[in-house]
Amino acid sequence: MPTATAPVIDDLATCCSPVTGGVMDLEAAERLARIFKALGDPTRVRLLSLIAAHSDGEACVCDLTDPVGLTQPTVSHHLKQLVDAGLITRDQRGRWSYYRVVQPALDAVADSLRRPAT
Repeated sequence: MPTATAPVIDDLATCCSPVTGGVMDLEAAERLARIFKALGDPTRVRLLSLIAAHSDGEACVCDLTDPVGLTQPTVSHHLKQLVDAGLITRDQRGRWSYYRVVQPALDAVADSLRRPAT
């Protein structure tokens, strides 16, 4: 069972119209900015991609260090930023952490950028 949830994304999906669909209130803009800040680092985008592409959509931190060429503590820091943004979940199994993409979170972020149908 995952040890982290995605409250930021859940709030975003239920409260926010697309950025292009009208004026967003300050609270919604701050939530969305936190998510984009997490995605503003190329290593984090790459980690998100690696996790999503991994077999059965789940990856151990031990499998993510070599592909990005960073140490385990640095990768763990980047993964924490993605967990805090609600884009991935973390499941602790013994000494290793496993990560899984929160697909509804990615969908909510994508929806926030879509222009509403006219």
